[in-house]
Amino acid sequence: MKVVVIGAGVFGASTAYHLALAGAELVIVDAAYEGRATAAGAGIISPWSSRNEDSDFYRLSSGGGRLYPRLLEQLAEDGEVDTGYRKVGALSVTADPGELRFMERLIRERQAPEAGEISVLSPAEARRLFPPLRGDLSAVHLTGAARVDGRRLAPALRRAAERHGAVRREGVASLVVERDRARGVRIGAETIDADAVVVAAGAWAPDLLRPLGIALAVEPQRGQIVHLRLPGVETGAWPVVLPLSDHYLLTFDDSRVVVGATREWGSGFDYRVTAGGLAKVLGDALSVAPGLADATLIETRVGFRPMPADAKVMLGFVADGLAVGNGLGASGLTIGPYAGKLLAELVLHGKAEIDLGPYRPVR
Repeated sequence: MKVVVIGAGVFGASTAYHLALAGAELVIVDAAYEGRATAAGAGIISPWSSRNEDSDFYRLSSGGGRLYPRLLEQLAEDGEVDTGYRKVGALSVTADPGELRFMERLIRERQAPEAGEISVLSPAEARRLFPPLRGDLSAVHLTGAARVDGRRLAPALRRAAERHGAVRREGVASLVVERDRARGVRIGAETIDADAVVVAAGAWAPDLLRPLGIALAVEPQRGQIVHLRLPGVETGAWPVVLPLSDHYLLTFDDSRVVVGATREWGSGFDYRVTAGGLAKVLGDALSVAPGLADATLIETRVGFRPMPADAKVMLGFVADGLAVGNGLGASGLTIGPYAGKLLAELVLHGKAEIDLGPYRPVR
């Protein structure tokens, strides 16, 4: 079976990798747009502490959390070990005892072994794990959470797919459809025939599908994410910090602290760092971790999250031979690898290991 995958972010790259592992003849088409969500995403893997209680969403996000260890083993067998993944744990922090009890109950009720050990920490105990924290914040600590670097993971998946025979093309694709069936893609003057096409193009997917009369209810949401450095401080083992809000803090091995993020509706594809966005992100971060006030600001990344109108992930066929994966929103690096595996199964076998009915792309 020959398949074309449009999009090489983590979702598309995972789909391609799992198709290639299964022996499909594969072409990956990558437009390399500025602002793809994978390249800017924070990379927090802690679905068990998410306050999103939608069961369909949790089925995918927890599936992503379970998949990571096995996926990383497979990638290592294919020579890819540099993904930025590390199990560092997570702190859900608050100064409100009622909120603390709510988070502990929510995490424990999910009964997920992958979440690791769960404990409630005093402010002093929380600060020992993440020293810049505000002094009055208690935390629910779970040891199973992790972080990953999307700028390293997605290329690792793509390279591994290429080792299994995938071919990569750079350029902007358009769909070739004959008699209501996807027959391949066109890149400039080149036509690539295929038995199936997978569109994993993130926030750019609606424009790709619109000429076929398919209205994908997704729009770009701009996220501005700030990277700081604490010179001389070993930050690599610090846990992810999750206040009970939309912002977060996490760290990487090079004294780097990542804080974010804005959630800007109506941004279109305006690829800019704005004064208001920067102020929002830094203000939120310092309100939780005032010890970061003297950190060096090294960069601000901008990404366009593919946000579905109904907040539901999209996985499935939209026409004969044409499958779509989209709508991961701010959870792309948690869900993307698992969703890519499911989409590969659907394309190859007509079904996946879970029922994809709740995730129909057009609804």
